[in-house]
Amino acid sequence: METLTRVNVLNPANPNKATAIFGGEASGILNWNNLAHPHFYTLRQRIRSLFWTANEVDLTQDVKQFANLSKAEQDAFLKIIGLLATLDGPQTVIAMKIADFATDPSVKSIMATIADQESEHNHSYAYVLSSVTTYDKQVESFEMGRSDKVLMKRNERIVEIYNEFATNPTIETVLKAMVYTTLLEGLFFYSGFAFFYNLARHQKMVGTSTMISYINRDELQHGKAISDIFRAALAENPEYNTEEFTEWIYDQFRHSVEQETIWSRYVLADIDGIDLDEMDGYVKYRANKMLRMLGLSEIYPEFIDNPMKWIRAYTDNFDGTKTDFFEQTSRQYVKTSDLNGFDDL
Repeated sequence: METLTRVNVLNPANPNKATAIFGGEASGILNWNNLAHPHFYTLRQRIRSLFWTANEVDLTQDVKQFANLSKAEQDAFLKIIGLLATLDGPQTVIAMKIADFATDPSVKSIMATIADQESEHNHSYAYVLSSVTTYDKQVESFEMGRSDKVLMKRNERIVEIYNEFATNPTIETVLKAMVYTTLLEGLFFYSGFAFFYNLARHQKMVGTSTMISYINRDELQHGKAISDIFRAALAENPEYNTEEFTEWIYDQFRHSVEQETIWSRYVLADIDGIDLDEMDGYVKYRANKMLRMLGLSEIYPEFIDNPMKWIRAYTDNFDGTKTDFFEQTSRQYVKTSDLNGFDDL
């Protein structure tokens, strides 16, 4: 199995249009009008249109409300922020590592944009915690990823797959890393997102929910971009497009759904307003959507439609504006263009 090597910054003897996404040749000179995969330009435009920063979100009311949340809500709030930080921190690094070994400069550019946004997501969690709780609680929340046994068990395979690619970069390990990146972007965050959206529909912590909705928008586009790059790389390397690899992907999805279900029942058990059976179905619904993005079939045919009806207001109807839920203060989110639709997500 050929090991991938870090791509030089410039290779003037090579063509500007990359001969392959990984393991090919390219000069390093990026001409967006002369790409091997022209639709990668659209992927980058969609991601770039979602620029935002954490400190533009008003958390004034959240600061007042946090102390009035129930003990169960406060505990879940801190644990879920810990989960999201545990997942988003490595997303910055894995995007940069994929960029290191990508021959195609357009993929490097997309990954750089994703890495920047993931870094802002991670910053946003620290920003929320610093607004609503003490320094000691902030530190405790960020320690969850290496101290909470349920969370550590949930993340075992993520650690394994990401570190395998980092230490042994090959076509196979980068493909597997991209599968797990789509899982993180499209499935692992969603019980956490549901918690904050549930608070917002009860008019609690609306500022935090608004920020989560911005992160959610980003993750949808990141998942779309990574899945498209994955499919293109697999098409360039058909020897990996085997029944064995396909079954490996299905196994990772089944395992991930199982772990996400265990986690959601652990962290949301005492939260009013969330039906845990609906949450289980919603996780399977998300798994089906991400499998379709990867070009595969659904494995949970009874969950083709979203069983968590109320969450549609937060996840299925993104348009071109930022909105403070319930306060309905609308701010321009992206410039008007033909890239605002989310139907394909």
